[in-house]
Amino acid sequence: MTEEQQMETPLSNQQAQADIEEQTDSPQPQTNVEVTVESVIEAVLFASDEPLTALRLANIVEITEKQIREHIESLNNKYQSNNSAFRIQQIAGGFQMLTLCHYNNWLKKLLRDRSENKLSPAALETLAIISYKQPIIRADIEAIRGVAAGEMIRSLMYKGLVKVTGRAEVLGRPMQYGTTKKFLEVFGLSSLKDLPKIDELKKPSS
Repeated sequence: MTEEQQMETPLSNQQAQADIEEQTDSPQPQTNVEVTVESVIEAVLFASDEPLTALRLANIVEITEKQIREHIESLNNKYQSNNSAFRIQQIAGGFQMLTLCHYNNWLKKLLRDRSENKLSPAALETLAIISYKQPIIRADIEAIRGVAAGEMIRSLMYKGLVKVTGRAEVLGRPMQYGTTKKFLEVFGLSSLKDLPKIDELKKPSS
């Protein structure tokens, strides 16, 4: 079966527009948004996290694949005229809305920031120990984890989740560590009293 045979009976642009208008006739908050065939194509591509084939778009919008391609070309011309940072591009057999390569430097910064804000299991484990045992020295953290913790503590301090709170009154007066205000903000806590009780974290007995 060909792609044309698999498609539902395509509607003309006028019919498609009439369908769209009919679907928006139901009571809704009044807005100044004008829903058009092109804006529907744009909305579908904007919401999709994967490339969509011309056939799939045609079935969704209920026009022909040729009309889909014509509307995409028209949209791209508008994006170019408006100096928009994105275009609808053909990739992996379908169409997807993509940011132009000219903006890679700024996007890399965004991705780097996201990566830096992620915590590994080891970091979460170290952070949990500090949050429940604070103020705590590095030697005690390492005794609990069974591995060196210096690098992990530095990483948590770099992310602003851990800080030096003072020095312990023991030989050598090692630094003590505790959590920061940012730690409370990141985990949605009003204060350390809102941390789950240790008993609540224990696995229920089977």
